Amino acid sequence: MSSQIKCIRPSNLNTDTISSWFSLRNQELVHPNKKIAGLNLGLNTSEDDDIVFANREELLDEIGVEVHEIAYAIQVHGTSIKVVDQGGTFPNTDGFVCNTPGLALTIQVADCAAVLLGDDKNEVIGAAHAGWRGAAGDIVPKTIQEMKQLGADPKAIKAFISPCISLKNFEVGEEVAVEFPDAFVDRTNYAKPHVDLKAFLKHQLIETGVPELQISIDEHCTIANEDFYSYRRQKGESGRMMGIIKLNKQ
Repeated sequence: MSSQIKCIRPSNLNTDTISSWFSLRNQELVHPNKKIAGLNLGLNTSEDDDIVFANREELLDEIGVEVHEIAYAIQVHGTSIKVVDQGGTFPNTDGFVCNTPGLALTIQVADCAAVLLGDDKNEVIGAAHAGWRGAAGDIVPKTIQEMKQLGADPKAIKAFISPCISLKNFEVGEEVAVEFPDAFVDRTNYAKPHVDLKAFLKHQLIETGVPELQISIDEHCTIANEDFYSYRRQKGESGRMMGIIKLNKQ
């Protein structure tokens, strides 16, 4: 990859069998007609759709993924998971699984976590959009269950939890806090409850059988670090980043 577009490459999910990326904000990519500077990949933003499509095409060219070989989700903060065998745009979807060589799965985020999952041995991949609603609704365990239906073994699954909102910055009301086990809610050190989303997602992965040593967690907080888009920090001026995982053709 050239240095023009900056992405995180999860070391545990870039192998002969699987490739993965997590796009950064890339704030320096400025176009005179853009409302949102950087590499905004979200159609659910204030940016014109044609600009977002151009940004997506630029990213796909950079990482070598064909337009017809990528699955996009119209995310609704739910727990609907699609088993896909071709590219396209899928409505009311917050998770994907597949075992089709050459197909890439995407999740868009701007404070929520993109959880990327891959089983090299059995050649099955998955991706989940995990904000508080998805996480509390068990989207990650549900995605792994769908992967198992395609032949994946949780003990062989490697996982990446993307940059997302941190415990320090994830202030919530009690109505949200009660959706999580007490072990992942800090009601002591802040005026209002704070949720540790990354720790909760890691807990869920381990509970489903994914070995702890096969879980990679990016420690960056999207609110604290301006290399990332953040809906809480930027409101309507926030773009969307993208987690991508691809099952390579052999």
